[in-house]
Amino acid sequence: MTEHIKIVEVGPRDGLQNEKQFVDSAVKIELVDRLSAAGFANIEAASFVSPKWVPQMADGAHVMAGIARRPGTIYSVLVPNLRGFEGALAARADEIVIFGAASEAFSQRNINCSIAESIARFEPVAAAAKEAGLRLRGSISCALGCPYQGETPVAAVVDVAERLLRLGCDEIDVADTIGVGTAAQVGRVLRAVGQVADLGTRVSGHFHDTYGQALANILAALDCGVRIFHSSVAGLGGCPYAKGATGNVATEDVLYLLRGQGLDTGIDLDAVVDIGQWISERIGRPTSSRAGRALALKKAP
Repeated sequence: MTEHIKIVEVGPRDGLQNEKQFVDSAVKIELVDRLSAAGFANIEAASFVSPKWVPQMADGAHVMAGIARRPGTIYSVLVPNLRGFEGALAARADEIVIFGAASEAFSQRNINCSIAESIARFEPVAAAAKEAGLRLRGSISCALGCPYQGETPVAAVVDVAERLLRLGCDEIDVADTIGVGTAAQVGRVLRAVGQVADLGTRVSGHFHDTYGQALANILAALDCGVRIFHSSVAGLGGCPYAKGATGNVATEDVLYLLRGQGLDTGIDLDAVVDIGQWISERIGRPTSSRAGRALALKKAP
C-alpha cells in the first residue's frame, strides 16, 4: 500500500494573518470550505487572539460558525490564553494550537518572558483542552533559526518539545519560522526530537521557503520518518522578519513533490491548484506556488 502523508493546511490562519488588507469573512469561509472539499484532513481555520495584535483574525468566531464542516476533518484554531480557549471552545474547534519559541531571544523580544515562563502560561489552556476532550497541538517556533540569535541549539528544540509533551500535546510542530534551515540541519534537529517523540505520528514539519529550502527540508524530514507536514495554499503568508520574502511553503508545491515520491495524501491536487488561483485573485496578488502556476497554465484553454 502507498504510504500516507498528512498535510495540515494553514492558509486560512497562518497564511492570511499577515495580509494587510482585511480579507472578508465570506472569503475566509469559502476558502476553508473549498479546502475541505479538496480532501484535507486538517485545516487551521482561525485564531482567537486579541484583534489589537492580529486584526486580520478578529472574525474567527464568525468564520468558524459559517464553515461547512466535512466529517473527518480536524478544524484547528490558535489560542494564546484561556480567554482565547473559551472562544475556541464556543466555536466548536476540534483542535487547540498553542505555541512556544525554541529561542530565548525570540521569546524575550516578543512576549517579554523566558521560554519556560511562556510555556507555563499554557498549562491552564492545555488542562482545559484535555478536560474538554479536544486535540492539543504545540508549535515550536524558531526551531532552526532566530532573527535575533542566529541558529537555534538542537538541545533547546528538544527541551521545548519535552515541555509541550508534558502539557499533553498530541502533536508537536517543528517550525522553521524564518525559513533559514537547511536539509542537514533539519536532519540533526528531527533526529534529536525523535528521541523524545515518535516522528511518524506525533511530529510535524512546518517549513518556510524564505531561502528556497522548504522542499529540500521536507525531503530531509521524510528521510527521518516525519509523516506530517504543514503548507499554505498559493504560499499564503509572508515572512515578517525578511522583507518581501516568501513565507509558508505552497501546498501545491508540496503535493506535487509528494506525488512524485509515490506518497498518498488523499488530497486533490487539481482542486488545490484551482483554490490557489481563486484566493490569489481575491487578495489581489499572484500565487507564490511554482507548481500551482505551471499546472494552472497547462489547464488554461
